[in-house]
Amino acid sequence: MFETVLFPIDQSRESMVTASKALEIAHNHKSRLIVLSVVQAEHPKSEETQAVSSLLEGAREKIEQEGVSCDVVERKGNPAFVICDVADEMNADLIVMGTRGLNLGADTESTAARVIELAPCPVLVVP
Repeated sequence: MFETVLFPIDQSRESMVTASKALEIAHNHKSRLIVLSVVQAEHPKSEETQAVSSLLEGAREKIEQEGVSCDVVERKGNPAFVICDVADEMNADLIVMGTRGLNLGADTESTAARVIELAPCPVLVVP
């Protein structure tokens, strides 16, 4: 049913809880899991870039240990728009994301709420 599942991840503790749900869905449906990280800053600090790369590689290793096919994607921009763009580009059948994360911008609107409005596919929001 879900061939491709998109899982946007950040460095928040809530992302790790959501990861288990994304992994469960991908495993049960024999889906390909795409782990996406979106960096908001135009010129991120080298430490931040390194942390994101490390986060993505760690996620890939854990997911592949569970026998799930995994790709990692790193992009820059507004998280809600980038998540929806990547979902469209990758023909995602489902986006699995948390209700909270690191919302570093001045924008107080929830990224999850915006993704629900704009997504080209169903969105599962994990509390």
